[in-house]
Amino acid sequence: MPKSRLIQVASILLILSTALGSVSLNPAEARRGGSFGSRGSRTFQAPAPTTTAPYTAPVKRSMTPNTVQPASPSQPSLAQPRPSFWSGFGGGLVGGLVGGLLFNGIFGMMFGHGFGGIGGGLSFILQLLLIGGVVMLAMRFFSRNNTAATEAGGFAPPFGRQGFGTGAPAYSPPAATGTGTSGATGADEIGITDADRSAFERILSDMQAAFAREDHQGLRRLTTPEMVSYLSEELADNATKGLKNEVSNLQFLNGEVSEAWREGTRDYATVAMQWSAIDVMRNRQTGAVEQGDLNNPVETTELWTFTRETGQPWLLSAIQETAS
Repeated sequence: MPKSRLIQVASILLILSTALGSVSLNPAEARRGGSFGSRGSRTFQAPAPTTTAPYTAPVKRSMTPNTVQPASPSQPSLAQPRPSFWSGFGGGLVGGLVGGLLFNGIFGMMFGHGFGGIGGGLSFILQLLLIGGVVMLAMRFFSRNNTAATEAGGFAPPFGRQGFGTGAPAYSPPAATGTGTSGATGADEIGITDADRSAFERILSDMQAAFAREDHQGLRRLTTPEMVSYLSEELADNATKGLKNEVSNLQFLNGEVSEAWREGTRDYATVAMQWSAIDVMRNRQTGAVEQGDLNNPVETTELWTFTRETGQPWLLSAIQETAS
């Protein structure tokens, strides 16, 4: 096989392997998370940070309509990507080179023309060198932008620790913050009381017990109808797998208000809840422990949102996993 033909074939294989490699590197679809429910108008906003939970992503599954509107072109959001090398001159140049290379070169060769002769082979190599130079330029451009963005980012200092069991100072409302773009104020706008604190802790304990008993009536008493549907779905999934959840020795460790607010006649309070418990999954037939450890409790931190109508008791309306 002539040397120029070898160069052509090797180059084609290199391009194809690169394309296939880029496909295989795409991340797999993440499994369904454990953040679900409703936080009213703040459902699709990240809660304000706390010491217990410095960052928590917005709710993933909710029956609340997402009414958050994208920023207008005249007022771009901070989350919108900056114009990049690929969207301007670089994109046109690379697109032109790659398009010409693939369609005029590879496909032309397949149909009996293009790449022909020594001149064609040298032209092909020249095009590859040009593309390599553009890629290197783009990588340097992105590296500079990423460094600048990292230096400009970062979290604001978290709020002070406020635990349910540390006396009167516990649950003092955190100071307002403008951190992030979620719009969350981080303020206690309704005045959380000792009775509210006790209700939150009681709901944590009672809800875990009702879930372990598979007590749907108990869940309806403690949570909103939306939450009942999600928890019932999880119980049904466990049953299908032949498993049963068992939670025991629950010890409440800490509670910290992220934010509390009012919408019309309804109150909301999002609270960072931290506790430890023996949490295992048993085989429904044999009773054998298939997941978890009966001898070692695990610590859990989640953001729980509670809601109530005026004069009515608090109900659990959302659970959000905290960032690990």
